[in-house]
Amino acid sequence: MRFSRKSLGIPYAVFLLLFVIAPLLVLFYYAFTDGSGQFTLMNLTGFFMNPNTMGTMVYSFALATVTTVVCVALAYPLSYILATSRIKAKTLVIMIFVMPMWINFSLRITAMKEILSSIEGNLAMHPFLNAVIGMTYDFLPFMILPIYTAIAKLDPAYLEAAEDLGANPRSAFFKVTLPLSMPGVISGVMMVFLPAMTNYVVLDMLYNSTYIMGSLIGSYFAAYNWHGGSMIALILLGIICLFTYLSDTREDASARGGAVL
Repeated sequence: MRFSRKSLGIPYAVFLLLFVIAPLLVLFYYAFTDGSGQFTLMNLTGFFMNPNTMGTMVYSFALATVTTVVCVALAYPLSYILATSRIKAKTLVIMIFVMPMWINFSLRITAMKEILSSIEGNLAMHPFLNAVIGMTYDFLPFMILPIYTAIAKLDPAYLEAAEDLGANPRSAFFKVTLPLSMPGVISGVMMVFLPAMTNYVVLDMLYNSTYIMGSLIGSYFAAYNWHGGSMIALILLGIICLFTYLSDTREDASARGGAVL
């Protein structure tokens, strides 16, 4: 019995309809209506007029930005050394960094909390720093893997061509390796920055009482304010779509531009 492409695509269409399109329609409905079901923009204007919600967004951006910068600063040198070295245990070293991902998330953060408590004495004294350390520990493997893959797949002929043209190792790195590895860096940034904006569990477990976007949405729904919570979720979805579009554009530009010798 032969199946056409359209018939094989029916299960995926049903899945998208039930679990993607339908929830988005519900989200849009609550975001642009009030308690009586009437269309309104008060939820949208209220978000930008409320200093608490805007402060939460700024704090979320700051926390996600610092976490992402720290992850890049740690992951790129490590990935570069592993990808360009001749050691035989590359896979083992990568697995060591990936292994924490196999352990339950709560157990990992609880272990980190105990370590920070023994070092600092009082976790509540450094809430922002604790959140950055906890998120860096949690998201670092997501930055290492794409950067390592991008550098490991680089054609050695590019570096040989750079050397033939008189480039020293430093120039070859900045004009060949770094530009060609940017797609991996961009992928890692996307995998770290966006989750770091909403992952409030790390903050809660490390005694950071400040809201971020994820906890703010949860507080609205817990208070049965589905309209305000849906609007915040929709705004966050728009931010994610914007960052995804910008990263795809930047990645395409890097692919077209290639190395500059």
